[in-house]
Amino acid sequence: MTDRRTFLVTLAGGIVGVPLPGRAQQPARIPRIGVIGERTASDSFVAAFRQALRDLGYVEGQNILVEFRSTNGMLDRVPEIARELVRMPVDVLVVGGGVSAQYAKAATTTVPIVFTTVGDPVGIGLVAGLSRPGGNATGMSNLQSELGAKQLELLKEVAPRITRAAVLYNPGSPISAAVVRGVQDVARPLAIELLLVDVRHPDEVPSVLSALAGRRADAVLVLSDPVFGSHLAKIAQATAKLRLPSVYSRREFAVAGGLLAYGPNFEDNYRSAATYVDKILKGAKPAELPVQQPTKLELIINRKTANSLGLAIPQSVLLRANEVIQ
Repeated sequence: MTDRRTFLVTLAGGIVGVPLPGRAQQPARIPRIGVIGERTASDSFVAAFRQALRDLGYVEGQNILVEFRSTNGMLDRVPEIARELVRMPVDVLVVGGGVSAQYAKAATTTVPIVFTTVGDPVGIGLVAGLSRPGGNATGMSNLQSELGAKQLELLKEVAPRITRAAVLYNPGSPISAAVVRGVQDVARPLAIELLLVDVRHPDEVPSVLSALAGRRADAVLVLSDPVFGSHLAKIAQATAKLRLPSVYSRREFAVAGGLLAYGPNFEDNYRSAATYVDKILKGAKPAELPVQQPTKLELIINRKTANSLGLAIPQSVLLRANEVIQ
């Protein structure tokens, strides 16, 4: 009798331990990352982000999904795109500059946001502080508020005869007023008159470039903004054709024929964004991930353009250059 009871108990325990067909273990959900960019999926910044994910062990389609959406430089498209990605839903949103980050934060207070190139994240209300951001957003700053002034100083150093510089900027940017004030403060002691040219939409760039010839400017400073991102080559070529010394913050500008580029390496920012995505997927909270600032700024000089403009680059500037395009 005892053996029979033991057998029945063992049999019952075995039945309980066998999973029922309807309760089979479901496959693990693959994390989904939403990326809002200003150009195409083959953009060098997005490519750097994806490569950094691969370096961290992620394989798209296997253990991570990347949903890329382009604004084509039209920031008014960001709210709709952000809402679409949040509804999908995505596990993390990766966005570019300040306006895009603000729109993303307006779309969600729960999905983690990693921004890549925000000039003053505290000043525009994205984060409570750099060391402890609070909320659902963190990422990389690009020091944009100080860049414009330094770029004008470099332009004057390389082209000392300039006296009237056209400054292309987007007044819709949340930090444009502060950046322009910084440029104005530097322009006075340099004896440079500024011609402020506001550009609010990428479609306005061609007409602005066409009008430069009649504005009597002898140099061009293009402040960093997504509205110019898809037109870097056109801007570089136009300023070279008009024989105007020019400066921007991205290396691509100098490669395309602009005289100077000075700023952070944006590809590095996107690689850093991938490390933050990895941390968040592993349980880190954006509120506790400090905003990173660039550890270095790069100076790129197009010597071919300088020669065509009759400019001799001072040796002191050449020694500070990270790259000289011959």
